[in-house]
Amino acid sequence: MNSHAQTFKAAAFIKEIGRGRKGARSLSRADAAALYGAMLDGRVSDLEMGAVVLAMRIKGESVDEIAGFLDAAEQSFDLLPTPGGDCMPVVIPSYNGSRQMPNLTPLLACLLAREGVPVLMHGVTSDPGRVTSAEILAQMRLAPLASTADAAQAFAARRPAFLPVEVLAPKMARLLALRRVLGVRNSTHTLVKIMQPFTGPALRLTSYTHPEYLQMLSAYFSTLAPVERGDVFLMRGTEGETVANPKRANQVDWFHQHQRQILIERQAPVDQLPPLPEGSDAPTTARWIMQALEGTAPIPSSIAEQVEHCLRVARAK
Repeated sequence: MNSHAQTFKAAAFIKEIGRGRKGARSLSRADAAALYGAMLDGRVSDLEMGAVVLAMRIKGESVDEIAGFLDAAEQSFDLLPTPGGDCMPVVIPSYNGSRQMPNLTPLLACLLAREGVPVLMHGVTSDPGRVTSAEILAQMRLAPLASTADAAQAFAARRPAFLPVEVLAPKMARLLALRRVLGVRNSTHTLVKIMQPFTGPALRLTSYTHPEYLQMLSAYFSTLAPVERGDVFLMRGTEGETVANPKRANQVDWFHQHQRQILIERQAPVDQLPPLPEGSDAPTTARWIMQALEGTAPIPSSIAEQVEHCLRVARAK
């Protein structure tokens, strides 16, 4: 906690959200923004911080709460200037990596970037037991950026720009790190996947892992999300990542001006799987992605379809 900042008294909020799944009441959007803003600023004591995180973990975020949290989150860092040109930027969060399947999020990002779309990736650079997008990109000589100012150069060169969350949103990175202390995820893990880091409109690729988050996020993007912030593609994550599952396409919902449309139907299981990297480690995955970009390895049809939809929406700004 920042001892030089005015302490935020969270007890009244904990009293509301800390009564268990059935007895808890949700905060208003304004109260949620005030609480999360204080957490970001380090004005909540460690004891109260733990209580808030665990209470929200048990209760689950309401639509108003996630809206308030996101309001505070996006005010906690400097938004990036929107790139010029004919395309909306595409925002690809990458916080999960992969344990089993090859992580093909960098392939998606590179396919979009080479078409002239400004692609901003943000996420963690390492995660024990997982292969992160940053590690794969580094094998492709696309190292994480050291500052937000470097993103424009990557866009101009038609390369994806990967910003570590510590560089993009350092206050949020600190709250993400609570997982190592408390052992459970917190609301920040959802917020980093849905935040929009540009000053102007962008296309966000977002994912969820549990059905209750599909319901909550769908309600948010259909009602409270500011329409001037751009469009959203929402899908079940491929091991938590926002890239299409190469084995069979996931359902993708498109939110535009609060209107929801099923963009891609979930594909039924298929007998014959597409050729994929023989391993899921970073060097093997990176080599295969470079072969796919060169045309010597086949791009999975589900990812090619995802790219086409992204291009259509990004170019229709």
